Amino acid sequence: MTPCPKCEHSNPDDANFCGQCGATIPAAAPSPLMADDELWRAFIGPNADRYLEQFKKFAFTGAPRFNLTWHWPAFLFIPFLWFLYRKMYLYAAVYAVGPAVSTFLTNDLMAGLVWSIMAGVSANYVYYWHVREEVGEIKKKPWLNRAEQEQTIQEAGGVQPYVIGVGVVLYALLFAALFQSIQEGSLDGGKFPPARSKQSSERREL
Repeated sequence: MTPCPKCEHSNPDDANFCGQCGATIPAAAPSPLMADDELWRAFIGPNADRYLEQFKKFAFTGAPRFNLTWHWPAFLFIPFLWFLYRKMYLYAAVYAVGPAVSTFLTNDLMAGLVWSIMAGVSANYVYYWHVREEVGEIKKKPWLNRAEQEQTIQEAGGVQPYVIGVGVVLYALLFAALFQSIQEGSLDGGKFPPARSKQSSERREL
């Protein structure tokens, strides 16, 4: 509702004249578009301050370049799930397929750990470029108002909270499978038949 500038009567937002006194209601000024800092913060969403602090390490000389940082969530929270959580779908696919293929080809479970370390080292830098490119594309569009801009940022940026639940379920299944394998190993360990003596073996051969 828009108040009348003369009698302060509340009128619909699209009204040109006051319904009570007939005074002209001036058109509302369009809301200003978001500044660069606002765009980055809105796109990142949760933990924006921490990420912006990390991003400074990649662009402090003007031209962006890689700088060694560490990202614990990407390392601990199953890498492909973290990339999915931050809506980086291509990297999520790479980190979903890469560890599985590497483990299959090498037959070594340590291959998954190597991929997790790679994610921990590169996640901040990869996310920096993702935000930089997406925000750059958003700034190029001819926005009519701030509301449209905010709606686009909400769809393209931020996080997907449901991924946290998926991660919890996957970890629960992983620990359940690990616990079961340990139990089966301990049970099988007590069922090995006693070793036959060399003498009994020789008698059977005779």
